[in-house]
Amino acid sequence: MDFYKVIENRTSNKSYKSTPIPKEKLDNIINAALMAPSWKNKTCYRFIFINEQKLIDQISNTIINKTDKTSDAVKQAPIIAIIVANPSESGEDDNKSYFMLDCGIAMEHLILAATNEGYGTCWIGSFEEETVRKILNIPENFKVVAMTPIGETNENDEHYPPKDIAKHIYYNSWENSNRK
Repeated sequence: MDFYKVIENRTSNKSYKSTPIPKEKLDNIINAALMAPSWKNKTCYRFIFINEQKLIDQISNTIINKTDKTSDAVKQAPIIAIIVANPSESGEDDNKSYFMLDCGIAMEHLILAATNEGYGTCWIGSFEEETVRKILNIPENFKVVAMTPIGETNENDEHYPPKDIAKHIYYNSWENSNRK
């Protein structure tokens, strides 16, 4: 798929089919995520892929807003990807911690690769971190950063309309939002 088409087709999906993802396609998604750059190439993140329904159900119960469709989406998908990071394996510069950025880039690679393979995702950041840590036996020095279901979607949602360039893009200074 054309790169820009992948970006255009990526949406936050909240309804999935339970159809398993073939190993080859999942491997493509995983490899794309692992190609993400990171602070000084330290790769502070790890992914946990969950395909056991019992664990998926437990993870879905950690979603903060359980009345939301997000919890159901997690239960429906054949695979959940959770990204965790050890902040001490990343860096900090000018009071900016880079482990979250490292995870964001890796997760975006994963989500775009899943879209390219024909699968839906939904980036989730609102969950009970300590409960997820206990369910998956994640060491204390790792932060649970985000998760996403991955699977065939029951939806045909279109991407949100493009943002207004004049409100979000500036050239050469804050005062200049004109495209020159």
